[in-house]
Amino acid sequence: MKRLQYVSIVVVVAAGLLGAGALVVRQSHVPPQAIASSVTRTPELMERAWRLPVAAAFQRQVSWQSNGSRCGPAAVANAYRSLGEAASTEDKVLAGTGRCWTGVCILGLTLDELAEVARTNTSRKVTVLRDLSEHQFREHLRRSNDPGRRYIVNFSREQIFGAGVGHHSPIGGYLEAEDLVFVLDVNPDYRPWLVERARLFTAVNTLDGDTKRGLLLIE
Repeated sequence: MKRLQYVSIVVVVAAGLLGAGALVVRQSHVPPQAIASSVTRTPELMERAWRLPVAAAFQRQVSWQSNGSRCGPAAVANAYRSLGEAASTEDKVLAGTGRCWTGVCILGLTLDELAEVARTNTSRKVTVLRDLSEHQFREHLRRSNDPGRRYIVNFSREQIFGAGVGHHSPIGGYLEAEDLVFVLDVNPDYRPWLVERARLFTAVNTLDGDTKRGLLLIE
């Protein structure tokens, strides 16, 4: 998710909440029918996707983001859990970062901000990948089946679902023969889905403010 891309931001002043306001972020709504018709969830393909080497490490479990602004920390927490890292919850990922301390990541986190957060509580290498060519994007997807790697994708929902804003979620792997990417969506309204590589590339190859979206590589 990214600032300036929410449909509305409502500031609610609540007494007793750190003496400040609670920020409630409302995203544009995508109807369930639009979600279902925009991506692939064929049982046979989903079963094969869950058996991919990286997806299998998630043990068919995704911990949902706690609110609409925290998809980034949730994505990192899920990736770290699958790697056996200690920072396996949103709060543990955010500990010591100084971000989202109200419980809300105000206006969301950019890909670069999420990378900073991801580096705080791990010794793993975290790299931002952006401005990728289609060929480079495909090569990284092929490597997303490497059990020692985790990719988090930052993409525009609008390019896939016809509505919605920016989002972060882990990639569970790549069904190369079908050219389908397995996205472990951390939003419970969407849940994991498969999408054509070209369509995901289009959704990633979009602007988030002044910078391109991209991939976060954890290794």
